[in-house]
Amino acid sequence: MIKGQLKCSTSVMLLVLLVACVASCTSYKKVPYLQNSQDFAKIEQVNVAFEPKIQPYDLLDIVVLSPDEPTTSMSYNLIVPSDMSGRNSLTSQPVLQEYLVDAEGNVIIPNVGVVKLAGLTTSEAEKLILEKVKDAFRAAPVVTVRFADFKVSVLGEVTAPGSYTVKNGKINVFQALALARDLTIHGMRENVKLIRENADGKKEIVELNLNDASLLNSPYYYLCQNDVLYVTPNKSKAKNSDIGSSTSLWFSATSILVSLTSLLYNILK
Repeated sequence: MIKGQLKCSTSVMLLVLLVACVASCTSYKKVPYLQNSQDFAKIEQVNVAFEPKIQPYDLLDIVVLSPDEPTTSMSYNLIVPSDMSGRNSLTSQPVLQEYLVDAEGNVIIPNVGVVKLAGLTTSEAEKLILEKVKDAFRAAPVVTVRFADFKVSVLGEVTAPGSYTVKNGKINVFQALALARDLTIHGMRENVKLIRENADGKKEIVELNLNDASLLNSPYYYLCQNDVLYVTPNKSKAKNSDIGSSTSLWFSATSILVSLTSLLYNILK
């Protein structure tokens, strides 16, 4: 009688564990990225534009430089004394000041005046500024325009949520997630939301599927400054937030009970 009850209990416990294993195997199918990568190799790849455009309230580093004419070069650069720059400096040399793009998309460049840069890429801005300053030099100077505050934010089910600065102004979705140390096991790979505010102030929310290799051809694969990635939690995480630690305790208790049942069954066998 006892042996029969123990055998029945053992069977039930094994069945529960089997169901749990099957469920975990099913959820695993949603974990790997770019699952249809073999199909992607057969698709014609698109040259995705990734160079972001300058927007109002961006901070820019703008430098006009001609090694043969340093005095003329410096007259076109925005300079602030080192003791007013707010930076720790070991010398008394002046430093270059960053340019803040105003609400109308303009910056004021010394000896040039107001220049509208909003809506342009950094390379387009360099060409525009060069056209305005080249006549003051014997040989065309080098003009560089760089983002000083290019940031993206990653929130939700990632290991290290936060805002991250990108030095070269180029970053894709996977690189941003790598900065946040990847998704947690509770993150929904097929439903990552990209929140973007365009230069005209309009906001859009785009759902990205990290499991689909066609994402590599998406115009949203590369991120723009101030983009926000939000990784949605899956149903399991939502349930865990309601249940708390009781689920893990239940599994622990079940595991112990199965072990004890198996031990008693072997003793009384």
